[in-house]
Amino acid sequence: MKNVDAVMELFEANRNEENAIPMQNYMRNQFPFLGIKTTERKELMKQFFQTSNILKQPFQSDFVKALWKKDEREYQYAALLYIEKIIKKLDKEDLPLLEELILTKSWWDTVDVLAPKPVGFIAAHHHEVIAERIDRWAVEENIWIRRSAILFQLKYKDKTNEDLLYRYIKMNADDKEFFIQKAIGWALREYSKTNPHSVKQFIETQALSNLSIREGSKYI
Repeated sequence: MKNVDAVMELFEANRNEENAIPMQNYMRNQFPFLGIKTTERKELMKQFFQTSNILKQPFQSDFVKALWKKDEREYQYAALLYIEKIIKKLDKEDLPLLEELILTKSWWDTVDVLAPKPVGFIAAHHHEVIAERIDRWAVEENIWIRRSAILFQLKYKDKTNEDLLYRYIKMNADDKEFFIQKAIGWALREYSKTNPHSVKQFIETQALSNLSIREGSKYI
């Protein structure tokens, strides 16, 4: 694929093995890295966007899938940046792809972009996907898909469906998994910026982990 080859050419030309080691260590050696730091990677992608004109075309799901299959983590970051740049062209039919990405090569660095940004965007414009798909996410065995259900409203502010947020949290409140407890705290902390009284009351009346309480109470 021409566009994938263009990204690979840019990234391979800027591979830095010395940088790659601490980057891999930071991610607990979950994935190999090319060693391209964030600022440089975004500049390379800016070049790619300008020369390819891909942002002026319909959403290219095959481009995203191809980048996601690459070993080095920077290629998944490139896919995420592309999705962010073209987010307004996403539709509800793209949600299964986003679910696939959440479930593939899963770690917080990709999931925490996918859930509140493209998933959040689609759900905000197509409320029916909540009942059709995201309600199921909240009770799935996979921790990353459940984390996504908890976090998809993260940027909604006063448009947050409070009852839905609290329902998903209650469904997962007893989970001992760090990434679930952290997601609960993060979601509560963000919503507390909009409705601190409601969050304070929820924390005081709901059995939550110490981590979730600590994170959720930061601004109240």
